[in-house]
Amino acid sequence: MPDLIDLALAEDIGSGDITAQFFTKPGATARAKITARQSGCLAGIDLAGEVFRRVNPSLVLEIKMENGALFQRHDTVLEVSGNAASILTAERTALNFLQHLSGVATLARRFVDEIRGTTAQILDTRKTTPGFRALEKKAAAAGGVRNHRMGLHDMFLVKDNHLATGLDPATLQSMIDRARDAHPEAKLEIEADTLEQVKKFYTLRGVDFLLLDNMSLDDLREAVRLCPPHIQLEASGGVNLSTVRAIAETGVHFISVGAITHSAPSVDFGLDFEPVG
Repeated sequence: MPDLIDLALAEDIGSGDITAQFFTKPGATARAKITARQSGCLAGIDLAGEVFRRVNPSLVLEIKMENGALFQRHDTVLEVSGNAASILTAERTALNFLQHLSGVATLARRFVDEIRGTTAQILDTRKTTPGFRALEKKAAAAGGVRNHRMGLHDMFLVKDNHLATGLDPATLQSMIDRARDAHPEAKLEIEADTLEQVKKFYTLRGVDFLLLDNMSLDDLREAVRLCPPHIQLEASGGVNLSTVRAIAETGVHFISVGAITHSAPSVDFGLDFEPVG
């Protein structure tokens, strides 16, 4: 199966770049710079470079900044030189990866900066673009976020809909025991919507995390007070840049933010073309 770069190039180029074919001087070479049109946190620069290489391996690349770097407007992040038509063919796909993933990293960095000085950490979620999860989570990490749960395979998360199937405490404990025996390496988290559920769930054997869903600040503080030190607490729901600081100050260990991957606005970059021959 083609990877995402191959898929992206195939959907853009199709049977061929007819504009570059007919409207560039045959054999012309050029130098181009990708520059930022706003400030942000960089991600996807390696993918942007690889796009140019896939289109034409003879293109010469110079990556000026690494993933995770903070950039300002007008900063150059990549330079490419060589066949002009090839640069033009690769331009939009390279920028698409760079703009989207830098948007994720930039929003991630804003959340991290907002809670700086507290003991909480920001987590990403599985609310990702289909097929882009690994790339978006890498971008979130470039922005300083902790990756959480790559998929359904690497951690147990018992949510309200699982509980709605009729799991009483005794049955739930039995299921936890069997699950931990089968996958001792996997952490286990249970979602709690109320303080009453918190009191029930933290006493269960084998629980590592409680997901505190859409709780008030007062309830978050009470959950922190109630739970023993070995239980890690993750706050989720209603988290945005205006609320995240107060949530962090309740004492929870983690705050998960789906918006980092599902609602990050793209960062604006442009490719400036300088013909040299």
